[in-house]
Amino acid sequence: MTTAAVTSRVERLASSGIQLIPKEYVRLQEELTNMGNVFEEEKNNEGPQVPTIDLGDIEAEDEAVRERCRNELKKAAMEWGVMHLVNHGISNELINRVKVAGEAFFNSPVEEKEKYANDQASGNLQGYGSKLANSASGQLEWEDYFFHCAFPEDKRDLSIWPKTPEDYIPAASEYAKQLRGLATKILAVLSVGLGLEEGRLEKEVGGIEELILQMKINYYPKCPQPELALGVEAHTDVSSLTFILHNMVPGLQLFYEDKWITAKCVPNSIIMHIGDTIEILSNGKYKSILHRSLVNKDKVRISWAVFCEPPKEKIILKPLPETVSETEPPRYLPRTFAQHIDHKLFRKTGGAVEKNQSTEDNKSPEDNQPREDGKRS
Repeated sequence: MTTAAVTSRVERLASSGIQLIPKEYVRLQEELTNMGNVFEEEKNNEGPQVPTIDLGDIEAEDEAVRERCRNELKKAAMEWGVMHLVNHGISNELINRVKVAGEAFFNSPVEEKEKYANDQASGNLQGYGSKLANSASGQLEWEDYFFHCAFPEDKRDLSIWPKTPEDYIPAASEYAKQLRGLATKILAVLSVGLGLEEGRLEKEVGGIEELILQMKINYYPKCPQPELALGVEAHTDVSSLTFILHNMVPGLQLFYEDKWITAKCVPNSIIMHIGDTIEILSNGKYKSILHRSLVNKDKVRISWAVFCEPPKEKIILKPLPETVSETEPPRYLPRTFAQHIDHKLFRKTGGAVEKNQSTEDNKSPEDNQPREDGKRS
């Protein structure tokens, strides 16, 4: 562990008593829209609101009840690409265990966390880290994180998972296993929504054997100038699906209908994003929404993001034939997942998203070897 590694942690910087953030954390002027007090913004009931989908009836015996639930999910995926999932089948007790374990890790001294530090320079991105500067923007993000593969079991490296608290490994393992089952249910509904067989989309993103779940715990310390900083800058997720828990501190913003909207905190919910992979396969019928994370002066925000990602090289991502027609030609070039990461199809230009452009705008720690560009909200 080097001194430079320790001093680079945002947590240490935030706890140093500074009143002004270093210039490398100050965002560009065009990024500073709708970055007011996040607690006040969350109270705003005017305008569009992120949809809440009750999954309690997703497998109901009554066909009409079942179809109503599935149609609501399909509509949210097409119009928003993000939603709060409630009655999702994962117990509050397990979710609480995951949160308690993650918070306990980040509440440990920085020196203890440094035992799990990743080595971004060598391409080892699993473990404890902070964003490094990159040539794409030059700005840094106000967050530290812990990142690792969570599922399937044979692809995990438990040696880099936190040993304390003791419940971290069993809680995170069981949560990832249950999320994998939820992903199957969601992908089945989205498949049928495109007129495909239930198992089609899951097959196209790797199936039971190849779909990988990556967990990233984002730790956003209190920030003395939250109106100038971002926890995670604007991006779309490269994943198939992303599932997010948080500690009920607001901060997620979505770019919807040409403006930034702050998501409310919905108790006992899991936030789900449609990722670029599903947008590409659906030829744009399902949306991968531009989003970012705000920070605040008063409360630490923590989020637990799990990204369901296809294998990097084995699958060619392109619009499925059933989604293409003379009036709806293919909107995306064929690429492997690795190529999509390298030539990101979605880039932010002020407030807009342009397609089929090369950028380094949306990299997770795992996504961007050897560059580190940590976009995981």
